[in-house]
Amino acid sequence: MPSEGVDAARDGSDLHHSLRTVWWEEDAQLAAVCMLDQSLLPQQVVVLHLTHEQQVADAITTLQVRGAPAIGVTAAFGMLLALHRFLHERASDDEPPSASASQTHLISVGHLLRSTRPTAVNLAWAVERMLRCADKTLAEQANPLSLWHELRREALAIAAEDVDASLKMGQYGAELIPAGATLLTHCNAGSLATSAGLGTALAPIYVAHQAGKAIHVFVDETRPVLQGARLTAWELQQAGVPLTLITDSMAGHFMRQGKIAAVFVGADRIAANGDVANKIGTYGLAVLAHAHSLPFYVVAPCSTIDLSLASGDFIPIEQRNSAEVTTIRGVQIAPSGIQVANPAFDVTPHSLITAIITEQGIVYAPYDVSLGHLCGRL
Repeated sequence: MPSEGVDAARDGSDLHHSLRTVWWEEDAQLAAVCMLDQSLLPQQVVVLHLTHEQQVADAITTLQVRGAPAIGVTAAFGMLLALHRFLHERASDDEPPSASASQTHLISVGHLLRSTRPTAVNLAWAVERMLRCADKTLAEQANPLSLWHELRREALAIAAEDVDASLKMGQYGAELIPAGATLLTHCNAGSLATSAGLGTALAPIYVAHQAGKAIHVFVDETRPVLQGARLTAWELQQAGVPLTLITDSMAGHFMRQGKIAAVFVGADRIAANGDVANKIGTYGLAVLAHAHSLPFYVVAPCSTIDLSLASGDFIPIEQRNSAEVTTIRGVQIAPSGIQVANPAFDVTPHSLITAIITEQGIVYAPYDVSLGHLCGRL
């Protein structure tokens, strides 16, 4: 189902932290999940207004919205949208929808949204949180209207918590950044990867910059979809953070020259032992950082931690379309008919990670102990 509701393209020069990535809109008749179309950045700034849960699922699959926290918020809003549409479409029926029918519909939509991207656990976490809220509400009062109000409250709470977590991660992480440091980041883990906050890996960078630490950021382009070149470079430019864009293969060169003080990356899932799944290419950076005795920091909210998986060996790795590798923005760059591999993520072993920065604080090895304690407090 095609996405609808496009704002005029703008250059985006005044949008940075005042621009929300994903948000909810509603009036008496219509509800929509609204989002910035990240597949068009930085050339166009376009806002989508999605009015059907299938549109929301398609937007997640096609990377119109991406970033682990952002797709978690999107999934929560998608569940809310599905219930709104279900109740309104049946409002004129002789017999209004029952609570059990509403719950069955939510479970079905949860399956749809969960199937879009398997690696980032925040998506499934948000779906499960919305379903738990539905179960609790219907157990207390089997009323579809009460269900609507409680799910709306829960979805908006998930979005608000995302913003708050970004700020806290930024404050904790900025303490690890020395004045005048040049940092390296991979993919996009900034404002665009959250619903409306500072981001994850970029949050400490923004806080350090605002504190006058005179930092500089090397930005990996992040093949094959170029989230670093398209998104992170655009974000940092809007915020006035000095940056240098490099190809992925240049990182080792600059590390060897002593140009990089630390690496900051986000995460899509963190296993119980501290192994981290993140955008493909992260593992290679961790190996390079280790070889050059550089700190390698992972920044992620607690919703990214999955204690049900003992190690990164059990994290499902999304395999994406080969066209992302053989083409750039629709232009073919490789011979036709060749075999292509396109894993979207890789797993960095916990032994290569200096620290994991969350909204609840910074944790260090042994991660199987520290992550367990952290989640136990929650």
